[in-house]
Amino acid sequence: MELHILEHSLKVASIEKEGIQICTHGLVKLAFLASRTRCKFFSLTETPEDYTLIVDEEGFKELPQSEHISVADATWVALNVVSGGGNASNSQPIGVTKIAKSVIAPLADHNISVFMLSTYQTDFILVRERDLPMVTHTLSSEFTLLRVVNGEAVAAPHLGAANGFVKPKLAPRPVIHPLSSPSNMFCVTSLDPDTLPSVATLLMDVMFYSGGSKEASAASEDSGHIRFFSFSLIEGYVSLVMDEQTTQRFPNNVLFTSASGELWKMVRIGGQPLGFDECGIVAQISEPLATADIPAYYISTFKFDHALVPEENIQSVIGALRTESAAQ
Repeated sequence: MELHILEHSLKVASIEKEGIQICTHGLVKLAFLASRTRCKFFSLTETPEDYTLIVDEEGFKELPQSEHISVADATWVALNVVSGGGNASNSQPIGVTKIAKSVIAPLADHNISVFMLSTYQTDFILVRERDLPMVTHTLSSEFTLLRVVNGEAVAAPHLGAANGFVKPKLAPRPVIHPLSSPSNMFCVTSLDPDTLPSVATLLMDVMFYSGGSKEASAASEDSGHIRFFSFSLIEGYVSLVMDEQTTQRFPNNVLFTSASGELWKMVRIGGQPLGFDECGIVAQISEPLATADIPAYYISTFKFDHALVPEENIQSVIGALRTESAAQ
């Protein structure tokens, strides 16, 4: 197995709902006019609280300075696990539960905070750039480490581990944050980037304008329905995560769907904003899923985390995670 260290230097930011209008021009340019920017890594996820933006430094230049934008401390680097050779984006996705024990758990054991972004194509593990020496030291025994330079994977130089490195004593990680499962059913899908112009108006409406008063009232806490939409354009590949109702707004044969038409249910993690310095949250969720061999997508946002599991597994997942929580 190979661990690719991508060349992008990334910013993670929160855009307040009331500030989205001043950012719309830049975000539209990044999403739909990528050829006019030098941005190679762009992801925008809307939750009930805010918009979470993950973007490389070139893309970040497209946004205005604003009091409505909060940027996380430090620069982030994306890691990608690849099974065999080749470009990560055209290989089979590994799945977050498949890397739970080989990547996520060891990093949590070394108190390294991670930020996850699962897409239709693959899973990105974001770590702070300053943690990279410890990350490579921790994972070098399990993976062939490669740096991506100008799109090509080359042997990663030895980054040097911290002096006095001590293998940590492994400890169980009980689930310590509240869990909830909204009523929506979600689709994880993609489309051919060449078809983006034909659905640009629809996508812009979904991304920026569909959260109006009518939808907001329908998405009340009583109904359990939440607002969640994620759009990623990374190295030319598009990934979309949206609920079933939103999917039905798209023309036939535009979205890529599996033959089984699989639907996913969400587990939301966090009663209060989680913060970026807390370690082990992804491991707390992904390890029990890995033990149960349940596939999952995982999307961290600025304030909360979100795991998507197959619809038929949601009750057993909630039960297993709450058992973990009760066991602490």
